[in-house]
Amino acid sequence: MKISWQVKVESPEKIRTFLYQKGVSRTLLKDVKFHGGNIELNQNEVRASEEVVTGDELTLTLPPEITNDHVAVSSEPIEICYEDDHFLVVNKPAYMATVPSHVYSNDTLVNRVKGYYQRQKYESQVTHVVTRLDRDTSGLVIFAKHHFAHSVLDRELKEHQIKKIYTAVVMGHLPQKHGLIDLPISRDPGSFIRRQVSAESDGRRSVTEYWVVKSLRDASLLRVQLHTGRTHQIRVHFSELGHPLVGDVLYGGSCSGYMQRQALHCASISFFNPFTNRQVKVMAPLPKDLAAYLEQETRKL
Repeated sequence: MKISWQVKVESPEKIRTFLYQKGVSRTLLKDVKFHGGNIELNQNEVRASEEVVTGDELTLTLPPEITNDHVAVSSEPIEICYEDDHFLVVNKPAYMATVPSHVYSNDTLVNRVKGYYQRQKYESQVTHVVTRLDRDTSGLVIFAKHHFAHSVLDRELKEHQIKKIYTAVVMGHLPQKHGLIDLPISRDPGSFIRRQVSAESDGRRSVTEYWVVKSLRDASLLRVQLHTGRTHQIRVHFSELGHPLVGDVLYGGSCSGYMQRQALHCASISFFNPFTNRQVKVMAPLPKDLAAYLEQETRKL
């Protein structure tokens, strides 16, 4: 994988400084130096300590990545919503884990993406997971196709530049059409899985914004935006408000009709692609169970 830039700087600048500003991490720069990559300035191989000036062409060749043979390959299909040379965005179905574990080891989304990479004969078959979803949550998951792309989006995540919009259905009716939930979240000491709202000294700041899209007979359809990315954040926050997600039995919700899992779907995701210098926005349709549930509940109005 080669990535090139036409240099535009106000004054001469070290190559390593230029690359850091483009999102190349120090770790990746070490990999380039010692594990098979290189840096070319105007088609001549150079060191990162040399300088660039406006008008130069700088090319970074990434080192080959070694795939993890312990990750099983699945031949099951994936639903691709967006793909380019650097990123892959997949619509994950409910009841599928994002990454392998001792419980789910052979048919997670990672296993399926690895199988897709093999079928496409991609040079790098390492599955870099950028965003994740709970097993029973459906919707969009981003994969980076190489180490550099992963580090770029990791930085966007830390700087809250990746925008994720969810469709959710909560039990009951919220008193406000729009709200911002700002409550810290920590692990529940009595459970390996559950999270809880806790004191600021114990938990990490967690911010969820929501809009009521439609009031159903016994529930509310919401559009939800995460401003932080804590485990189970949406589920914990609405449970704390007394409006757990429909189907979310772990946090006090109950199943209803077609919804036998938490009514939560990552419907939209957007991020900046620095390799094409444009914003990418991807959308995923409602899964069949959530669409059928909403149709069922709308008939009751």
